[in-house]
Amino acid sequence: MTPIRPKILVVDDTPANLVAMRRLLARAEADIFEADNGNDALALCLDHQFALVLLDVNMPGMDGFEVAELIGETEHLRETPIIFVTAAYADDLNRMKGYTAGAVDYIAKPINDAILQSKVKIFLELYRARALLQHALDELSERNQQLTTEVAERTRMEQLVRHQATHDALTGLPNRVLFRERLEAALASANAGGAPFGLAYIDIDGFKGVNDGHGHAAGDELLKAIAARIDARTRGTDTVARLGGDEFAVLLHDANNGEAALARCQALCDAIAEPYTLTVADLRIPAKIGASIGVTMSQPADAYDRLVSTADEAMYEAKRGGKNRCILK
Repeated sequence: MTPIRPKILVVDDTPANLVAMRRLLARAEADIFEADNGNDALALCLDHQFALVLLDVNMPGMDGFEVAELIGETEHLRETPIIFVTAAYADDLNRMKGYTAGAVDYIAKPINDAILQSKVKIFLELYRARALLQHALDELSERNQQLTTEVAERTRMEQLVRHQATHDALTGLPNRVLFRERLEAALASANAGGAPFGLAYIDIDGFKGVNDGHGHAAGDELLKAIAARIDARTRGTDTVARLGGDEFAVLLHDANNGEAALARCQALCDAIAEPYTLTVADLRIPAKIGASIGVTMSQPADAYDRLVSTADEAMYEAKRGGKNRCILK
């Protein structure tokens, strides 16, 4: 850190007094500023941070008391120490007036060199110590901000890695890993006395023709469009996942029986079968597909493997039965 060079302001309307004070402060290791009236003194205080103000009390126009009061009323100046330098006002009443105005000490004229040097040295040391402390606090604050930023960035990266590990990169839907977590949690809740739920497995009919006939870019756009349609036609409590390829799955909550679950899957089947217009490299490609959906309901004391196997079997039964349909098992 660069050594802190303090500043002292000397205010006196008598030129000879300013010269004398300049001589006395020559060894103070500080930059000396001078003003011969209150207005100039205030202007300098606004432009500089002074370690100490040596202020003559008896000046024409604005006297030292008024200058001190105005300095004290300015928020960023009120901590500036002021020593009144005066040949008058030595009685207790005027001393009290000076302290009330903001003075921290008095020095009587004619000035005793040893007293002046001693008082100035103390205030300069206080200024340097306060400046060093403020510098340390500023560095600590800056480091705290850096740490806060680093923690926030690390948290963001952890969340991103977690999201990438549990979500499909193409569609943004939960992937097989997260879907299994959600399904196992739903089973645990249902087996503990919670409401039953439905599980739907979806296989896209006709996807291979679009993917092979128009390229993988068209296939990717179609998968994203299908994911969006399924997601838009399910409830916020449901979980829609892409298991891989053109296979999707849905956890159907708030479906208390097979008929309700089947009706919701039929609505999904109808939505998926609506025509698509895909945009690939500025080309508009029409596409028409369907969906084979197998759905099953959770049973008391159910197991993950049984539920998944049943939904998968129902889906393949729908495909064998002519595709673009829903089967409940």
